[in-house]
This record gives sequence, structure tokens and C-alpha cells, in this order.
Amino acid sequence: MTTKDLSWDDFMRVDLRAGTVVSAEPFPQARKPAYKLVVDFGPEIGMRKTSAQITDHYQPQDLVGRQVLGVVNFPPKQIGPFMSECLVTGIYAEDGSVVLAVPDKPVPNGARLG
Repeated sequence: MTTKDLSWDDFMRVDLRAGTVVSAEPFPQARKPAYKLVVDFGPEIGMRKTSAQITDHYQPQDLVGRQVLGVVNFPPKQIGPFMSECLVTGIYAEDGSVVLAVPDKPVPNGARLG
């Protein structure tokens, strides 16, 4: 896989924000194992729902209260019976599992990555 140069303006079009998971539950209707999350991205953006394939490393009860980084300016996407409103970011491990990309210190919900 090759990478293509992008401009600073291209990068800034991706609205990556910090948010706190307020609920997490199994998503048995998903094709691949996943959880349904609700993430609080602060007063400007509010609560957003998403589906996340992070079941290899996380349990729902351990996700509540954790901060994550999410893309909040994708259009909503229908995933089975569920409408996803953001994309929680993660990094693929060697075995293909996903490890969440998270701030290493607490930041305000809605804080923008940049």
C-alpha cells in the first residue's frame, strides 16, 4: 500500500474530536463482532452513535467512561438495523484486531485533533 501526499487543508477537513463513551452494548446483528456505542462529543456536537469492531480487546462495561477519538463529519451510515453517526478510530494490530486510538490524558469532550 502506498500513501499519497495531502495538504494541510485536506487533513483539516477530517473533523477528529475527543469524546467519552456513555454507553456500550453488544451488537449481535452486525456481520462481524461489534459493539454499539454512544459517545458524548461535548455541547457543540452532542451525543453520537456508532458501531465499533473492538470486541477482541474490550468489554462493554470497560468502555463506559473512556475517552476515544472519533470522526464526526462523516454522513450517517446504515449498518444493519443501526444508524452510525460517527467513526471511532483505532489501530489494527498484527492479528487484525483493533486497538482504540485514545488521548493519553483527559481532554474536554469535543476537543479537536489538529
